[in-house]
Amino acid sequence: MPLIASSKTQPSYDVIVVGSGAAGGQTAYTCVMEGAKVLMIEAGRNYDPTTETPMFQVNSQAPLRGAGTPDKAFGFHDATIDGGWQVPGEPYTSASSDPERQFWWWRARMLGGRTNHWGRISLRNGPYDFKPRSRDGLGLDWPIGYNDVAPYYDKVEMLIGVYGSNEGLENTPDSPPGVLQPPPKMRAGELFARKHGKKLGLPIVPIHRAVLSVRQDADTLPQRIHPNNPKAQRVLADAMRGRAACFWATPCGRGCSIKANYQSTTVHLPPALATGNLDIVPNAMVREVTVDANGQATGVIYIDKTTGAESTAKARVVVLAASSAESVRILLNSKSVRFPSGLANSSGKVGKYIMDTVGASFGGQIPALENLPLHNEDGAGGNHVYVPWWLYQEQHAGKLGFARGYHIEFSSGRQLPGMGTGSGLEWLTRGSYGRQFKEDARRYYGSMMGFAGRGEMIPNDDSFCDLDPNVKDKWGTPVLRFHWKWSEHETRQAAHMQQTFADLIAAMGGKTAGKPNADGRKAIEAGGKIIHEVGGTIMGADPKTSVTNQWCQTWDVKNLFVTDGGPFCSNADKNPTLTIMALAWRASDYLLDEMKKGNL
Repeated sequence: MPLIASSKTQPSYDVIVVGSGAAGGQTAYTCVMEGAKVLMIEAGRNYDPTTETPMFQVNSQAPLRGAGTPDKAFGFHDATIDGGWQVPGEPYTSASSDPERQFWWWRARMLGGRTNHWGRISLRNGPYDFKPRSRDGLGLDWPIGYNDVAPYYDKVEMLIGVYGSNEGLENTPDSPPGVLQPPPKMRAGELFARKHGKKLGLPIVPIHRAVLSVRQDADTLPQRIHPNNPKAQRVLADAMRGRAACFWATPCGRGCSIKANYQSTTVHLPPALATGNLDIVPNAMVREVTVDANGQATGVIYIDKTTGAESTAKARVVVLAASSAESVRILLNSKSVRFPSGLANSSGKVGKYIMDTVGASFGGQIPALENLPLHNEDGAGGNHVYVPWWLYQEQHAGKLGFARGYHIEFSSGRQLPGMGTGSGLEWLTRGSYGRQFKEDARRYYGSMMGFAGRGEMIPNDDSFCDLDPNVKDKWGTPVLRFHWKWSEHETRQAAHMQQTFADLIAAMGGKTAGKPNADGRKAIEAGGKIIHEVGGTIMGADPKTSVTNQWCQTWDVKNLFVTDGGPFCSNADKNPTLTIMALAWRASDYLLDEMKKGNL
C-alpha cells in the first residue's frame, strides 16, 4: 500500500483527514471518489492485512499458545499490532482512584485503526435511538432522525458488505432489497438457544455483520453506490472483484487476507488510493489544528513519531476522525488567543458527555450439547445470531426500573480451540486428571455457551474528559484525563442482563458455576472496556449546548468537521461503527457540496 513521508506532502490539499479507521476511511473514500485531493494522517504504522494476517495458524504455533499479554490483550493473533489499553509514551490519566469511576481507553496505533480487530457487528440505529429524550425524557435528542441517515446506511452496507436478515422488529430497521447479503447458517448451540429462547419471548434472529457471505455484485452495486460517477463506479468495481467471500476459516479479529470482512485497510483505502487523490502519512501524531486570524482552520501540526520532528500540513478543510476521545484531545490542545479553552469549544462542551456501551456477561454449560459428533463450527468468525432488544413497550411503561435497552450476543460451538480448552472444568468434574481429564475435555468441549449484553448508556454530567494539568506525552503534549460514572439506569440494566442470561441457560437445561449478580455495579464492565466510546463533540441544534451541527461541522469553525463517534448524542444498544460510517458519508457529502459552492 503506497504511503508517503512528511517531506513528500503537497503544499496544500482540499481536505486533511486525521485518522484512518471507520470514520477516517469513510471520509477519505467519499471525498476522493468525488475528486477532492486528500491527505490522511495516521498515528500508527502501516498495516496490510493481505500480507500480515495469520489466517491458518493455530494457537499451538503461537508464543504462549496465543494467550493475551499486557501489550496484546486479545492474544497473540489479534490484529492489533500496535496499541491497546496502554500505549508506550502516550499515557492518559483518571481523575479518581475508585475503580468504579475509572475509564479504560483503547487505542489501535495502526493503519485502519480498530476496524482491523473489531467484532464487525453492524446494526442500524432505529427511530427511537435518534430521539431518546422525546421518548422517555432522559439524555439528549439528536438534531436528525432515522430518515436522514437511512440512505447512508444503505450505501455503507452495500460498500462494505453486511450479511443479515430483515425481521420487521420494533426499532430494529430493515434494509432495502438487495442491500444485505444472506446470513450464514446457525450453529447447533444457536439453534438450541433459539428453540428454548421462545419460552422467554426472546427473538433470536440472524445478526448483521460486516463479512461477505457471498462475492459482491461488482456489476450492479457500484452504480447504486455512486450514481452519475463513472470513474468511481469503475474504481469500486475493480476493488469489489478483489474481495473473496468468507470461507469460514479463522477468527475475523486476526484480520482477513482475502478481504472478506470489512477493514478500512482492505475496503476503504485501496479504492481511495486507486483514484490517485489520496496521500497517507503514517506514524504521525497530530498535536493541534492551526487557525488563521479569522479563526478558520488552515491545517494541522503533527509529530513524526519515528524522528520526533514537527511538521505542518495545510488544507481548505480539516476533518478529525481520530476516534472520539482522540479528537477531543486534539481540540483541547488547539489553544490560541481566539480559542483559549480549545478549538470549537465556545459552548464548553468539548469533552463532555462521553459514553461507552453497557456490558455484562454470563455463561453456562449445556448438557444437551455434550459429546456431539465431530464437526467444524468456525463459521463467520463471530456471531451468526443475536437477540435485539425485545422489551420496548414494557420499558416505556416503566416496568423495568431502567430506561434503555440492550441486545444479546452469543458464543457457542466447537470452534477453534483456545488456550483454556479443557481448563476450568472443576465445577463440573470435581477435578480430574490423566485419561479421565482427556475424556472430560472431549465431553464438555462445545457444550459451553456464553452470553454478553450490549446496552445503551444515557449521557451524564459526570462522564467527560479534559486535559491533565500535569501529565504530558513523550512529545510534551498534555494528555487526556477521564472522569467517569455509571448511573443506576446502566447498573440495573447490567443486572437485568445477567438474570436474563441465567434464565435462558436454565430454559436450555443448562448449569452455571455461580449465580447472576443482583448488584449491577458488580455485573457491569468498567467504562471503556467494550471499546465503544462515543461523545465528546456532540451534535445539536443550538451552538450554545453542542459542538457540532447535524453535518458534524463545528459551530465555531465552519471548515472543521468531526466525523468519528464524537458527535453522538446518545449511544444506542446498537454497536456504533455502522452509524459512524453512515454519518461520516453524510457529512462528507455536505462538505463536498459546500466546497463546490465556495462556502469552504
